Amino acid sequence: MKLSKKLTAMAMVAVMALGVTACGGSEPAADDAAKTYIIATDTTFAPFEFQNEAGEYVGIDIELLEAIAADQGFDYELQALGFSAAVQALEAGQADGVIAGMSITEERQQKFDFSEAYFDSGVVMGIAADNEEIKSYEDLAGKKVAVKIGTEGADFAESIKDQYGFETVTFDDSSAMYQDVIGGNSAACFEDYPVMGYGITQGVALKMVTDKEQGSSYGFAVGKGINTELLEMFDAGLANLKENGKYQEILDKYIQE
Repeated sequence: MKLSKKLTAMAMVAVMALGVTACGGSEPAADDAAKTYIIATDTTFAPFEFQNEAGEYVGIDIELLEAIAADQGFDYELQALGFSAAVQALEAGQADGVIAGMSITEERQQKFDFSEAYFDSGVVMGIAADNEEIKSYEDLAGKKVAVKIGTEGADFAESIKDQYGFETVTFDDSSAMYQDVIGGNSAACFEDYPVMGYGITQGVALKMVTDKEQGSSYGFAVGKGINTELLEMFDAGLANLKENGKYQEILDKYIQE
């Protein structure tokens, strides 16, 4: 009897141990399902991301990400780092994704994987609202032109500066770039048209004096070959939002045609 009881007790311990092991083996799956993705973004790129009067980050990118996450059922933590810092964080593996009005370019596709395009943009030139001298690229000869680091506007300015004889001055954010032009330190600036257009409607003392140059499309980015499940969810969610009308609703809220 004592031996029988001892064997029974040992068997119960073994069963309990197996139960604990089995439960423990299921925990990683639960953790995976509850993974919170770190998504980096810009700080001042209205109407795609900017702070409202309450200090909350709002804009097209912010609302698209929120709606897509809700549609696909994933969690994320938003980190507003500034464009250059956001891209660097993604490259260094400190962020899982970037949504920041990021143009899909061949150079960036060497380092990152992109979603389907969620917005088609273009570049325009802006000058101070009271400037009556600058009307074309030819009028920039011998002058300074403000650009924002890492943007398509900066790339375009660099591509034509030798042809039109101007030099570029770089800034980390759009607000500082605009103020440099308004203050007369730079003759003009180059910016994505929805960004500059939104700024002007909000009282920024600039005006656009050129037609929109053909630009790249914006995409959500992840590391090359990393977080493919996040990219797939973004694309699936974006398709659903376009189908149910939520995508256009978000655009219409921030961009008035």
